[in-house]
Amino acid sequence: MYDRGVWSVGSQLIIKERSIAPPNYEAGNLRFLKQHTNLPVPTVIKDWSESSRHFIINEKLTGETLNIAWPRLSPDQRRRIAKQTADYITELRKLHSPRIQSLTGEPVYSTFLFLAGPTAPHGPFSSDQELWAELDKALVNVPKKARQRLRELMPAATPYTFTHGDLTNVNIMIDQGNLTGIIDWDTGGYFPVWWEYASASVGLGQEDKDWKTLLQEYMPQFKEAKEFWLDFFSLSRYPKLDSRATAFFEKIKE
Repeated sequence: MYDRGVWSVGSQLIIKERSIAPPNYEAGNLRFLKQHTNLPVPTVIKDWSESSRHFIINEKLTGETLNIAWPRLSPDQRRRIAKQTADYITELRKLHSPRIQSLTGEPVYSTFLFLAGPTAPHGPFSSDQELWAELDKALVNVPKKARQRLRELMPAATPYTFTHGDLTNVNIMIDQGNLTGIIDWDTGGYFPVWWEYASASVGLGQEDKDWKTLLQEYMPQFKEAKEFWLDFFSLSRYPKLDSRATAFFEKIKE
């Protein structure tokens, strides 16, 4: 059962309701971003919990989500929005932590980074060794040699950097061909410095894939990390092998 709802109240306010179960970091993350960056994020007016539910009242951003507007946008408009988004995300590169963790030091959540238990809490982690031990849980059936080679390919995760982690087109607000906001910061936190870029490799449908491919052109580049994560994702489905996993095994035979 879906545990949340979002309602517009007139033209200026949004009310969000969800379970108090973690991850439930959005209000704190939004206040932090308002204080420390120039990112266009919703202003939190009030948040509170009652019984097992949590509520947030935000100011409503102007415009519509990118997934709705995408078919009407020209190539130049799409590129402008991608560059605007990447420029703002680059601001997050200055926000660091000594550990992979939430803003308040709690575990992080990520559907695509932690493929073993994607909805479970992970961390905090203080080293590449700790991070790899968690990632490796998704590779329990993969031959040892392949796991060792993948570990060698994992880029250093530091500096742990504040990350949105889900820049899908439904989380980008635009108006008249320009970015007006980035929303849905519920699982934002400190992640490997390369995760914002690598996570944009996950397209939820063709239009979202096209958007993220364009976005990656303007983001800080972590191409080795992207290749590592794509290999990791493919190997996690072992013994089912797609073309990428097959190529990986062929390389380690050489």
